[in-house]
Formats: sequence, structure tokens, C-alpha cells
Amino acid sequence: MSFCVRSGQFAIVKRCKEKSTGTEYAAKFIKKRQSRASRRGVRREEIEREVGILQELQHTNVVALHDVYENRTDVVLILELVSGGELFDFLAQKESLSEEEATQFIKQVLDGVQYLHSKRIAHFDLKPENIMLLDRNVTLPRIKLIDFGLAHKIEAGADFKNIFGTPEFVAPEIVNYEQLGLEADMWSIGVITYILLSGASPFLGDTKQETLGNISAMNYEFDEEFFSNTSELAKSFIKQLLEKDTRKRMTIQDALNHPWIKAEKKLEQLKTKRLKEYTIQLHSSMPQNNTYANFERFAHVVEDISLMETGLSEVAGSHHTLQGDLEALLSIYNDKEAWYKEESETARKQLSQIHYEFRKVEATRRLLQEDMKAVDASLESISGKRLNLCTALFDEAGFVAFYFDSLVIMKVNIGYECFYCVMARQRHRIK
Repeated sequence: MSFCVRSGQFAIVKRCKEKSTGTEYAAKFIKKRQSRASRRGVRREEIEREVGILQELQHTNVVALHDVYENRTDVVLILELVSGGELFDFLAQKESLSEEEATQFIKQVLDGVQYLHSKRIAHFDLKPENIMLLDRNVTLPRIKLIDFGLAHKIEAGADFKNIFGTPEFVAPEIVNYEQLGLEADMWSIGVITYILLSGASPFLGDTKQETLGNISAMNYEFDEEFFSNTSELAKSFIKQLLEKDTRKRMTIQDALNHPWIKAEKKLEQLKTKRLKEYTIQLHSSMPQNNTYANFERFAHVVEDISLMETGLSEVAGSHHTLQGDLEALLSIYNDKEAWYKEESETARKQLSQIHYEFRKVEATRRLLQEDMKAVDASLESISGKRLNLCTALFDEAGFVAFYFDSLVIMKVNIGYECFYCVMARQRHRIK
């Protein structure tokens, strides 16, 4: 086992080597949740879902699962080693990038997603960090889609709603707690393409709340400062992906057939300076990967939000309600921080309780010692009084003699043979 490659809230990836073959792999350690009441670790059903999905996948643009192991605390996924780094980091280092080069990489992403969607699998966490290069030291590096912790198989007719993913890349139907399907991945591809071509994020606000509000309100534009060298075909591709109505949003097949993807010549040169700035900002401000933060237990909160929004056709007319809804959603995304605080507070209370119980035991011990001393003193006093009583009985009352024809001496039986009894018997010559 070697150094850490990636880490997240409940998972860490390390480079490893198979002893028998010398082949290198990536070992993903997923921390298991030890009890239903615990909030630390990943629920077993979630781990099994990820493993089950990975076992179905075998595609040139999707990371491959080699083996699975389990110990007391972790489930370990042995995965194909993807060592070329993130796509955006690679492109940001280039002096310039043509649209043709950009489409070659987007085409690979689409090919991988087409394979997933052909199996009715939605990734639900497509973002730059999860688009890796198998090897960057080749003419055209191969894309690999990784991290299937949030992936779900979409069953026909099933009602599936959830709040998860990375705010900057989630679709409006996730924000609004609506029915989810394969369409959510297509929205994420639209956001990724926008960033790739401009170096700017279409919906990113100063806060998570503002970001979610921008997504719900479809608040984005093609700023001339960022898109001056971008073709209209590229903008058309993005527009048809960033479509709020899932029925109008491009499917994976539509995207593959779009003229921007199929056209052979794209001579426009794109600026990579903004993309470089974006990747630097992304890595400096990005919190740990929250892949396994599942917010299903907050479903009733968001469901209420959905009911409140029913019948509202204009965002402007429902600004007050939307504000409250977004605050609720924001609290969900901030839940991880609350977990850490709660765990810390619980530990503090438990430690305080232990100290309190220790002080009680110590006080009880001291009281028992004092009681034992008092008992010893009482026993000594009683013993002294008993001896004094024996002396008095034998010296003063001792024996009563009745003289009839002869002297009859009666023993006083006090049931305790002591020194004074012996002395009294000797004095009165009694055996």
C-alpha cells in the first residue's frame, strides 16, 4: 500500500500493488457505518449499491472494478488505477485550447455517459473532479469517469427523488426535489462544458444558497468577456443541455448527434487562462468530497417545499417562499458541519458525565471510610461496656447464695467467657 491519492468524507483512495503480478491498482477504503444510530461512515446498502453498479460496468471511459475486500471497519474496492490527474488541471496547463480539442474530450465524456444510460444508470455526481485521465503523457489522453457513490439504477415507473450532489453542478429537479432520472446527468455535462470553454461557472454564487437560487431561476448568460472566441454551435450545445424542462433537455443520443460534436473542423482557439484560474479556485476552496452525504432523512422537509411551490408559475412572484425553501436546502448541504459539531458536543457531555460519576464514587468511598471508622469506634465502646458489665455482675451481684442445709451456689450464665468471669469463679471457688 502506498500514499493517499484522493480522500473524502468517508472514503480514502490509496495506490496499491498486487504481489503476484506487480500490477498497480487504486484501493478505495469506504468506512462502514457501525450502527443505525451512527452518522459516521456509509450505510451498507449504499456501499452494496455502488459495488453492484461497478460490477455491471466495463467500458473504456469508465473506471473498472477489479476486486472487493472487507474488514471490520472498511469495505475496500480495488479499482483500475487512473493516474493522469483531473481533465481540467491538464487543460489549464496548456497555452491554448481549440474547440476541436475540447469536443474530443467532451465526446469521451458523452461516450461514457451513453454507456451508463444504456444500462439505465445515472451517475448523479458528474463534475470536473470525477473526470480523470488514464495517462496524460499521450497525444490524446483517455477520459475515465470515476466515483459512483451516488449512482443509481433508474427503474421504469419508479418514483425517485433525492437531495444530493455538488451544488454547482446539480440539476434544477434536484434543487426542487422533483422526479429524478437520467436527465440530471445531461444538465451536469452542460455545466462542465460551459466551464471548459470559458473558465467561468454559470451558476456559481458567493454562497451555496445563491448558487441554488441561480440554478432554480435559470440565472446564467454567455458573457462576451468569456465567450468571445466561442462558436455559436458550442453555445447551442450548452443551451440545449441547460434546459430546465427535462422533456426539452437533450438526451445523451441528442448530444452525440449535435453538430458541435459531429463537426470535424473547429478552428476557434479558446483562452485557457480563465480555466486555469477556475481550477486554482476550485482546489483552494473545495471542501472534502461529500459523495456519501445522503440527505434522504430530510425528504419530508423538501417535500413540504415542493408542495408550497405547487401552482407557482413565476419565480419573481414566489420570491419570499423560494427564499425560505433555499434556506432549508442550504441547511441540508451544511449538515455535515453540524454532524461534526454534534459528535464533538456528545463526546464532551459523555466525558463530563464520566467525571461526575467518578466524583460521586469518590465521595461515596470517603463516606464509607468515615462510617467504618465510626463503626470501629462504636465496637470498641460496646466491647468496653460489655467488660465493665461482666465485672459489675460478678463483683457486685455475681452469685446469690442460698443457705438451707448446705451452701448452694448458683452460676450466673451470661454466655460470654471472659477474664472477669474466670476471676469471679476463682474468687467464689466455683468450677
